[in-house]
Amino acid sequence: MVANAFIITDLQYDFMPGGALAVPEGDLLVPIANRLMPLFEMVIATQDWHPPSHGSFASSHPGKKPGDVIDLGGLPQILWPDHCVQGTRGAELHHDLNRAGIHNIFRKGTDPAIDSYSALFDNGRRKSTGLGEYLKVQGARDLYICGLTTDYCVKFSALDAVRMGFKMHLIHDACRPVNLDPGDEARAIEELKQAGVEVVTASDFENWKLRE
Repeated sequence: MVANAFIITDLQYDFMPGGALAVPEGDLLVPIANRLMPLFEMVIATQDWHPPSHGSFASSHPGKKPGDVIDLGGLPQILWPDHCVQGTRGAELHHDLNRAGIHNIFRKGTDPAIDSYSALFDNGRRKSTGLGEYLKVQGARDLYICGLTTDYCVKFSALDAVRMGFKMHLIHDACRPVNLDPGDEARAIEELKQAGVEVVTASDFENWKLRE
């Protein structure tokens, strides 16, 4: 049984500088994640893993462009460039990420009819990825999350984890935002704090023993 787990969110090539949905400084998170891994009893990585022509892709909707909002499966959906398509290099985890330190990988966004920002559920919370249930079986109580992006996948994963009863900790400087709209990152962090998520930094782990 484990007490704590580290969730590394979507450190994939399409979210790195030069990728299809590039996040500034996304590549700088890889060495931070590698440095933190040994401090945790369990390390989980997540991957966006979209089939071709996913419903969240602007290219799947003639006349639409990235940034447009449509109805997808009864939910408002921001349209994105094609990214993290199953089996492509863009969907791969960054090669410098320490794979040997990762205990398990969970994939999301596999249903073409609905997007999945959260690593625990799709956007309608209709179907679980199995991650939350897996962590409960392992006995995890405290979850520490980093990765891409602060205002989307990290945020929604953390909120879903709180709903499932986990104590969440956001490693703020080990995340980066999309900031599709100015201020999105700040609003996301405030929403997480209001939900009870503790905001910490990577430097907080220096000479700090994780809670029992």
